Amino acid sequence: MGGDFWQPSPSRPTNPRPSVAMERPSLTFDPWPMIEESQPIIAASGTEMALLAAAAGCAVLRPGDRRPYPRDNLLGNLLHRLVAFDYFDPWNGQPISIAAWIDILAEWRRTIDRNREIAVVCGIAAWKRSALATHLWSGKAPTFTKTPPEGPSPPGKNVAVWPSRVSPADRDRVRADDGLIVQIEDGFIRSAGLGSRLVPPCSIVVDWSGIYYDPRETSDLETLLSSAELGADLCRRAANLIQFLSRHGITKYGSERGTLLSLSDRRRKVLVAGQVADDRSVRLGRADVTNSLDLLRRVREIETDAYIIFKPHPDVVAGLRPGHVPVSEAARYVDLVLPDASIDDLLNNVDAVHVLTSLTGFEALLRGREVITHGQPFYAGWGLTRDLAEPIARRNRVLTLEQLVAATLILYPRYFDPVTGLPCPPEVLSQRFSVGSMPKPGFLQVFRSIQGRLNLVRRKQAMLQ
Repeated sequence: MGGDFWQPSPSRPTNPRPSVAMERPSLTFDPWPMIEESQPIIAASGTEMALLAAAAGCAVLRPGDRRPYPRDNLLGNLLHRLVAFDYFDPWNGQPISIAAWIDILAEWRRTIDRNREIAVVCGIAAWKRSALATHLWSGKAPTFTKTPPEGPSPPGKNVAVWPSRVSPADRDRVRADDGLIVQIEDGFIRSAGLGSRLVPPCSIVVDWSGIYYDPRETSDLETLLSSAELGADLCRRAANLIQFLSRHGITKYGSERGTLLSLSDRRRKVLVAGQVADDRSVRLGRADVTNSLDLLRRVREIETDAYIIFKPHPDVVAGLRPGHVPVSEAARYVDLVLPDASIDDLLNNVDAVHVLTSLTGFEALLRGREVITHGQPFYAGWGLTRDLAEPIARRNRVLTLEQLVAATLILYPRYFDPVTGLPCPPEVLSQRFSVGSMPKPGFLQVFRSIQGRLNLVRRKQAMLQ
């Protein structure tokens, strides 16, 4: 997975304090903090510590008399060792070049280095912490707390939060103390199951300037979309990813396939994607649409003669989140309500999609559909959608679909492979989804599904009274 996705590690600072490396046949610890903080390094010439330190430009001294080794000799030894081995893709076991393997390690190193800048992670539900610990590992597991600690963080450290589970007052306090808050959310290719069913995420975003669904401020994703070099190699990779996701019906919640009612009506077919009423993207999306029913009314006013289909959000259908629209009320504006249809099947059978801020609009773009936005989702304002809300002046770059996908699915999120437990690129996770290589639901997921069914029963009983 080479090319533009993998970024080189930043240069490593040095400090003139010597350090003696433990003599081990193979390192069982992360050597880079010692190399970064210590110069020169004292180690035997054949140890991995000596060879890595020489590659990093550090002086390496003999353990006995402290005389320096010739750097060229150490580098020659390192090169001899490197070319003596075969290298394999860590996710699928396919042979790769040494350069590709180094690219993979460099990307992992970049993520670990960034994770070390996080002092504490706040607001992570207990069932989700194991998955987040994998994403945020920094040589040790992250420290999780319910609320941010009092006072400023240590120098060079930041507080990370799951925004919906940390109060605005606590977030404001962290900003006042530290001037920066790191926000974490689910990624756009997340899992084979709903987060509301307690299915852990295989992808997250870690945003150091904002968060992608809040258009009031610039996010890391918006910065990538507005100014990153999204070159030809990266766009070819994005084009292949688009094709794979579309061919295998992969959406945010994995690979979706289902039986769709025949949509033989010859009129223009329009899908309206429902959302969760209390979703932060809805509340922050800078639209004057009041609720899902209001959205349906507005779509009917625009699409007077169209055949309109409404798909409620899966979390709402499952009885796990608010936002239910009774079918009798929706029928005033739409021709068909399909709560259980596969979103992939729907997207492949309609002409256009109306959304407030739903990710369904982004997934519709991947399938070549016309997308009309009533709010300000992250993918609006780049020349690919018809936008009805007030434009955002910062978004003044015209992008291709491949450039949008390169930033949104390749550069911005983090992914980990549920099979190997290793960080991975989106292509690997998508391949896992396509063949169903996902863990079976545990007790908590089964319990949450039962809870959702009970909520639906209560709702139906209330409607009959």
